[in-house]
Amino acid sequence: MSTERFAPAEAALKAGRFEEGVALIEASLKEDPQAPLHIYRNFAALLIRHKDYERAEIWTVQAVDRHPKDIDLWNIRGVALRRLRRYDEALAALGRATKLDPKNKSVLNNLGNIYNDLRNPQAIDVFTKLVRLTPSDADMQRALGRAYWFAGDLEKAETRLNLATKLKPAAADAWLDLIGVAHELRSPEAADEVLNRAATACPGDLRLVEARAVAIRRGGETRRAEQFLLEAIERHPKAASLYFQVGTTITDYDRPRANSYFEKAIELDPNEVKYHIMFAESLGRSRHGDEAANLERGYQIMMGVLPRMPMDATNLKIAYELMTRVADYDTMDQLGSFAQIGRTWAEAGRHTALFAHLARVEAPEDRLELVEQHRIWGRKVEQAVARRPITPPAPRQANGKIRVGFMSSDLRGHPVAYFALPLFEHYDRNHFEVYCYSYYQGQEDQTQKAITGMVDQFRWVPEITDRNAAQMIADDQLDMLIELGGSTHMNKIGVMAYKPAPLSASWVGYPHSAGLKEIDYLVLDPYMTPEDPALVIEKPFVLPKAWYTMGPNAFREEPQAATQAPVERNGFVTFGTANNPYKFSRKVIETWAQIVAATPNSRFLFVRPEGGSKIFQDNLRANFAKHGVGAERVVFEVVRGRHLPYYNDMDISLDAFPQTGGTTTCEALWMGVPVVAKRGPAVFERLSYSVLMNAGLGDLCAETTEEYIAIALKLAADPERIGELRRGMRARLKASPLGDTKQFAADYFATIEKAVKGQI
Repeated sequence: MSTERFAPAEAALKAGRFEEGVALIEASLKEDPQAPLHIYRNFAALLIRHKDYERAEIWTVQAVDRHPKDIDLWNIRGVALRRLRRYDEALAALGRATKLDPKNKSVLNNLGNIYNDLRNPQAIDVFTKLVRLTPSDADMQRALGRAYWFAGDLEKAETRLNLATKLKPAAADAWLDLIGVAHELRSPEAADEVLNRAATACPGDLRLVEARAVAIRRGGETRRAEQFLLEAIERHPKAASLYFQVGTTITDYDRPRANSYFEKAIELDPNEVKYHIMFAESLGRSRHGDEAANLERGYQIMMGVLPRMPMDATNLKIAYELMTRVADYDTMDQLGSFAQIGRTWAEAGRHTALFAHLARVEAPEDRLELVEQHRIWGRKVEQAVARRPITPPAPRQANGKIRVGFMSSDLRGHPVAYFALPLFEHYDRNHFEVYCYSYYQGQEDQTQKAITGMVDQFRWVPEITDRNAAQMIADDQLDMLIELGGSTHMNKIGVMAYKPAPLSASWVGYPHSAGLKEIDYLVLDPYMTPEDPALVIEKPFVLPKAWYTMGPNAFREEPQAATQAPVERNGFVTFGTANNPYKFSRKVIETWAQIVAATPNSRFLFVRPEGGSKIFQDNLRANFAKHGVGAERVVFEVVRGRHLPYYNDMDISLDAFPQTGGTTTCEALWMGVPVVAKRGPAVFERLSYSVLMNAGLGDLCAETTEEYIAIALKLAADPERIGELRRGMRARLKASPLGDTKQFAADYFATIEKAVKGQI
């Protein structure tokens, strides 16, 4: 800034008064827009250096208008737009610069960086040109290596990254990339060897300390990783990143303490966005203390950094989950289309995120797109597994028994265990052997102890890698392995990609094809099996009647269902739901509101822990208000876990769609509350339909939204039937296939035997 007019601004900037200096420059430029080119150029570069990308973008608009042929201005504008994640505009700006000078290395570098951000293979072409121009530039070699990595060419990525570390041994970033590639391409041991070399080349670099902790954690040794990090913190007590890594490491087994470490990381480095994001996620998952207050705080923290969040797969998942839990559908709509969001998760290996995506299906093409998203995830896992297969075991000596394994970290006090219990209680021990596998990181509870006593083997290994878990299962020489958890918390769906048993199937924990071709079957029943075979990747393993049963160990006599329906004592109908909000959508809430609006004096009851959140309440009441339902008619009961008694205040449970209830539908019926549901084409849209058909209540299941509304209104207008259903529901369920646990187990194991004998 070398003109006299800008001298005060220069003085302020030299003194470290950034905002004052910027304000003076802005005022001068407004007074005299004809300032020399270098003033605009230097000002824009200054804003970029201070990460003030929004102001940089605003001022570069004016700058390029006045100096449209200046390459540096277009280049700076491209950088600002990239940092704001406005990638199409950034590419356009850099495109203008390349037309002015096709060989400008700075412009090409920024262009390649955008392609790498977008995981676009064009980055390879850009950085190949730059490497040819400057073959000894370590940064360019690293960038090309990253481009190959993102494109899936790990061998070429490794070659380039090795070269980058040789050209610039102190370049920790290149070492970190090389560690990641070595882990993915070769083995954890190979990555560890690279990490040792990196530590020698870059002594004292805290990022490598973090990388060591991550490597230990990836190896399944979370508590050793925690201890390693705590020792590192003693040496570096002001290192925010180490506190962050401790929080990330211990979240599964000590959430309150994890939150304290995230808070400490933010205290030490308040400008690091990822610390805020991970703290927000952890708060959203915190069940201790005031759960609703934790949720609201997490949501507010996330919204505070949303404009600065790089919208990668991890951050997208966190934002999506928090917005879903407080019913913030307006902001959710801005995150991307169904295909964009799902593919972002699939390509990044975030299978768990796809679970929440089931409820976002709207159009017929979405269902096929969802199948493809699962296939994308599956192909990436299969490629990684193929590089490090497990050792096949020797054939097992025949003993006349079929050995079946059930894998889930939910074989404890969890709905998955409740539905699986009849299989463990009633299998023919003269004909079958049952092995169970769990990676649960909490404390053993009574349900887990009970299952351990029922089956032949219960292998509970909280700290183990997918590959080692697969080898452990393979060494048990099963005939068939059935996974029950999908990719939900602490489960290991990736184990199935190693094909640790000759036959495998998925059941109960994930109502969709997982995406792995190594899974042979998807366990279904006649009602859940889609008419369109394209909606299931695996071969259907069809049980003769019900998908699961309501065993007495899970569905107990206490709490009792009230014999009098709420409408019989109140004089008005109470609709409601206890379904998880990830199944809600604007369309579902709108449908519920229409039903309540059309039923005089009716209420809608949400039985959810989120109900204590004012944001959740306000968002839902606002949606109901659009259809003329006053706030006093939308009621919230705040509870987690011990929610069954609240069904005694509910007349009719309105199911969510397209993803329907499973456990929630069974619980509502058990407590005497009829469920109105909607059936769709895919498996996850047919769970409630299966339960209702097996209970002899098929008339409560609709094919369309209009029919769903009509069924709900007809039932609401018939208090006598509501009361009769309540009083007779448990007897109805016990007399149905849902209550015949012995027959269910017999049918299930008979179907397993058919599969083992090649008859399915």
